[in-house]
Amino acid sequence: MDFIKEKIGKYTEDHTSKESDLLKELDNITWQKILQPHMISGHYQGRLLSLISKLVKPKVILEIGTYTGYSAICLAEGLVKGGVLHTIDKNEELSSIQKEYFGKSEYSESIITHTGNALDIIPNIDVKLDLVFIDADKGNYVNYYNQIIDKMNSGGVILSDNVLWYGKVIEPIDSKDIDTLAIDKFNKILASDPRVETIMLPIRDGISITRVL
Repeated sequence: MDFIKEKIGKYTEDHTSKESDLLKELDNITWQKILQPHMISGHYQGRLLSLISKLVKPKVILEIGTYTGYSAICLAEGLVKGGVLHTIDKNEELSSIQKEYFGKSEYSESIITHTGNALDIIPNIDVKLDLVFIDADKGNYVNYYNQIIDKMNSGGVILSDNVLWYGKVIEPIDSKDIDTLAIDKFNKILASDPRVETIMLPIRDGISITRVL
């Protein structure tokens, strides 16, 4: 889902820094071999993730939702020397692609992969966080937020993907639509929590940038 006119979207991509050859290859492989390839961050959003990471200069990054590893590599581009990125995904079938492309990247020594339920794994990652990217099952966004907020360093940044959820958040929400209800609740929390400041951007399916005070 993209809420920006196609011609405007193309113009913005054309005037955005290019992705690396490795990322381009990973994007192509994802579209050729993986179900629901639209879930990949891709060139434009990937450059946004990379740029924010470079601005934050994180020592520790947490990514919730690895998918094929594209976004993890983008985020790792901003790590300070000796920094680490923890990335979590419950889909074991994607681990071979993740391993291959993390291994090909210059960040192979910096990326730590975790396979399983993020809600079980996050409490065991006992470090302070500088940058977090939330992009996993939507029904648990509030739970992820509650688990990470006290782990964040002051000035740390939380990036949350799919916060417009195909535009469903602005329509009457069916009481049985658990994911949309959860995303709407999450968005309200980000907008009202006095511990943070948030801006929501209508990029692709919506991404929120949240700074911890």
